[in-house]
Amino acid sequence: MRSAVKMHAEDIGFSKLNQTKIVTTASELGRNVLEHGNGGRVMIEHIKELDRSGLRMIFQDEGPGIDNVEKALVDGYTSKCGLGLGLSGSKRLMDDFELVSQPNNGTTITVTKWT
Repeated sequence: MRSAVKMHAEDIGFSKLNQTKIVTTASELGRNVLEHGNGGRVMIEHIKELDRSGLRMIFQDEGPGIDNVEKALVDGYTSKCGLGLGLSGSKRLMDDFELVSQPNNGTTITVTKWT
C-alpha cells in the first residue's frame, strides 16, 4: 500500500516532504485498520477542487469501533500497546481529517492532503 500511495502522491506533484507525510499517514491508518479493525479497505483518490488538486484516502473497517473518539485523538492515548500517536499524528500531517466511528459498527477515517 505504501508504494501505491507514494506513486499517487508523486503523480499529483507533491513535494518530497508532503509525500512523506502522506505515506506516513497511510502507514499509520492502514495499520490501525488491520490491528484494531480486523481488516478492511483503503481507497485512494486523486481529487480536484476549483484551483487545487489533492490526494484523499479513505480507511474503512467493520471492527469494534472507537468508544471515545475525542479521547482517541489525544497524543499518547492507546487502546493497545502502541505509542498513541497514530490518529493524532495523522490528523496533524494531513490538511483535512474526518473520523466517524460507532461502537460495534466500524470506523471510517477520511484524510486529504492538498497541493
